Amino acid sequence: METARCPHLLENMSAYLDGEASAELCAEIERHLDGCEDCRVVVDTLRKTITLYHELPQPELHPEARLRLYKSLDLSEFLNS
Repeated sequence: METARCPHLLENMSAYLDGEASAELCAEIERHLDGCEDCRVVVDTLRKTITLYHELPQPELHPEARLRLYKSLDLSEFLNS
């Protein structure tokens, strides 16, 4: 396990999982994953989380809660969209 490389690779994990990382970075991450069980667990967990997010239905937000949220985020102009 190359623990010194873990923080660098974890910083780039989102780009890797989203398919936005360069081929060189993907190869570097995959080489690291071959020898680092901890990072493999992180990647597997993130992949499962992303899959669940895309597969599960979006919950409906109660209109009053939506109004309060948009106002608190100063997004009132988007309430009618």
